[in-house]
Amino acid sequence: MKYKDIINKMTLEEKASLMSGKDFWQTQDVERLGIPNIYLADGPHGIRKQKDAADHLGLNPSIPATCFPTAATVANSWNEELGEKMGEYLGEEAVTQKVNVLLGPGINMKRSPLAGRNFEYFSEDPYLAGKLAASMIKGIQSHGISACVKHFAVNNQEERRMSIDTVVDERTLREIYLTAFEIAVMEGKTKTVMSAYNMLNGEYTNENTHLMREILRDEWNFEGVVVTDWGGSNDRVAGLVAGNELEMPTTAGETNKEIVAAIQAGKIKEEVLDECVDRLLDLIFTTQEAFNKPTKEFDVQNHHQMAQVVAEESIVLLKNDENILPLPKGKKVAVIGDFAKEARYQGAGSSIVNPTTLENTLESLEEAGINSIGFEQGFDRYGKKNNTLMKKAVALAEKADVVLVYIGLDEVTEAEGLDRQNMSIPQNQIELVNALYEVNPNIVAILSCGAAVELPFVNKVKGLLHAYLSGQAGAKAILRILAGDVSPSGKLAETYPIRYEDTPAYHQFPGKEVSVEYREGPFIGYRYYDTANVNVLYPFGYGLSYTTFEYTNMNLSKDGATFTITNTGKVAGREAAQLYVGCSSDAIFRPKKELKGFTKVFLYPGESKTVTIPFDDKTFRYFNVVTNKWEIEEAEYVIMIGASSADIRLEESLFVEGTGAPLPYEKEKLPSYYSGKASNVTLAEFENLLGHKVPEAKWDRTKPLGYNDTIAQCQYAKGMFARFAFKAIKFSHSFLWKIGKRSTANLIMMSVYHMPFRGMARMTGGIMNMPMLDGVLMIVNGQFFKGLRHVLRERKKMLKAAKGEGIINASSSSKGEVL
Repeated sequence: MKYKDIINKMTLEEKASLMSGKDFWQTQDVERLGIPNIYLADGPHGIRKQKDAADHLGLNPSIPATCFPTAATVANSWNEELGEKMGEYLGEEAVTQKVNVLLGPGINMKRSPLAGRNFEYFSEDPYLAGKLAASMIKGIQSHGISACVKHFAVNNQEERRMSIDTVVDERTLREIYLTAFEIAVMEGKTKTVMSAYNMLNGEYTNENTHLMREILRDEWNFEGVVVTDWGGSNDRVAGLVAGNELEMPTTAGETNKEIVAAIQAGKIKEEVLDECVDRLLDLIFTTQEAFNKPTKEFDVQNHHQMAQVVAEESIVLLKNDENILPLPKGKKVAVIGDFAKEARYQGAGSSIVNPTTLENTLESLEEAGINSIGFEQGFDRYGKKNNTLMKKAVALAEKADVVLVYIGLDEVTEAEGLDRQNMSIPQNQIELVNALYEVNPNIVAILSCGAAVELPFVNKVKGLLHAYLSGQAGAKAILRILAGDVSPSGKLAETYPIRYEDTPAYHQFPGKEVSVEYREGPFIGYRYYDTANVNVLYPFGYGLSYTTFEYTNMNLSKDGATFTITNTGKVAGREAAQLYVGCSSDAIFRPKKELKGFTKVFLYPGESKTVTIPFDDKTFRYFNVVTNKWEIEEAEYVIMIGASSADIRLEESLFVEGTGAPLPYEKEKLPSYYSGKASNVTLAEFENLLGHKVPEAKWDRTKPLGYNDTIAQCQYAKGMFARFAFKAIKFSHSFLWKIGKRSTANLIMMSVYHMPFRGMARMTGGIMNMPMLDGVLMIVNGQFFKGLRHVLRERKKMLKAAKGEGIINASSSSKGEVL
């Protein structure tokens, strides 16, 4: 141990006190031994350190910080160097604000387009997500602080996220849902990992020894700190045994006492605690060094300019019929759409950043050289029909040479804690585009949202520019692309299906009660569409430019693929070239092709560059469930170089020697997986893949409700008061939604409806403890007066104990939610 001398001087109680927060954002300190507290803050795309009372919902304002594009946007850059540079800027701002641990990046897979937090995640592909995350981590940690990769692992839905059991086979787990984390840990060297809320195959992730010890610690040699998602601790002692150092936020000492009691009773050895304390002390002392040097305020304008550069390289041009873009000088342009007036530039929830400045489209048109003849709102951003707005927009469009229509999803549709109900954008926006088309076919749509949407209007527009959520400088970045000052180079990091029903998880998303089954196995995103021959609107890796690129002269070696890219157009531009690998053998089921490398090249008109995409330890591997390790199948492999997953420009075969592992599957028992048509797998076939029975997916409505049941389950509780409370919550949500208080309505669903009962103790910073919760559960389960007496008695005991110990919980007046 690095800090054995300090640990030997600590009392058992002091050691345990370090294992949970001091308040909502800080760790505990031990003043007599010179152990300071450290500060953790949200930061996937900008620092969110709050000035006043702490909460996790973004209700209280945070210190102004640069709002960079979200991960879903940055992924479209396909540029590791850019990701590292953005990380450096984030790290600099974190040091300025005295933040030791920046809670990001988020790297969960986009299993379904409807997952509410997709805007905060990179991709449907683990290799792309892992590489970009590793680069961002390096940038953040170059300043001496820590990044925190989240949410580990298989956290792919928001509904019931604090209690849902994710059922996934081991091979899919390793190849799809853990590979990005593996890259982030082993290549990015992240110092901190955040465990996810959900269960994985029957165990909460932060208690899952297979995940936390066998894989994270033993295989990946992770020596850093694991922190729970806020309120994500279930059994604190089990979490400690699994190697979960830090529980956040504070529980006012309650769980620390559980650790002390477990050691005193001989349930766990004190050495287990010492190991965790040692790793946490290392994080504390090494990150504190970042603040030893004199710090100065960061250059706000310089950071804003960096946010613009990231946005410019991440925006994707999806359609450009008749070369409608870039806009010719002098053309009369009508600007239409509520998102032009008030940009949709970031997600909602714990990642909300208070930007240092915010570019405005309407105020930047003249600077961009765009000849605007006027602006009309066109639609209500929350979907309410308004014929007056539409008529005014149509009248303006009639007078224009080109119409720019800014459309997308609103802030309450894409939000942490909630999944989207469908893949549609509001009908009033679609009707607006149809109406504009009737009077002016020269339409360019600028789309702003953080995940895939259906685009039924795509044939009514000549140009389609996808801005995603492009940060505080996004408005100006969009205009520079529209005007031709920048040639677009973003490419999709996720597939755009034609309709939601075509998606592989359509029948299994989300899990509504006890569990969610990942029956599609490894066939998510393009892995499914390409293998099952499902038509898509825009494929993975797709994006247009104002120039053209030619790929030639491919040469393979055992170390990688070398080829030449030439800019055959008339303007300078960047091209993201992608390496895919497919196995010619059918002995083991696999996707038709998988991304195994990429590079981004800048070329002037007529310029050629020879580039190499190297092979690595992930190029040919698969996870064998018989040997329980990574193996290589001996076979011919097709090496493909493409401009997208559907636009393969160069292709050659390469024989690769294998590791001689036994075949892991009986082909005849897994027909859906061997065909790749895995969107509607039967229970029996999925159980064959899993190797065991699937747990019951429905709630047992005969049992009393317990700690890990959700407040939504009060609908069938024995207690009349609980059933009434459930109806009141449902009514409140419905009423608030109808009167336009949609953010508040969402808050009810996220922080009340889907919250497990244990969250009352884990998320309230000491206002309620577990003995009090026992009384609440008595009320819920039909013992109203007994339960009420119990709550009041335990509350009195808690206050008396707190007074006796001199405990002042600075954060007890703030309720929080999740990271």
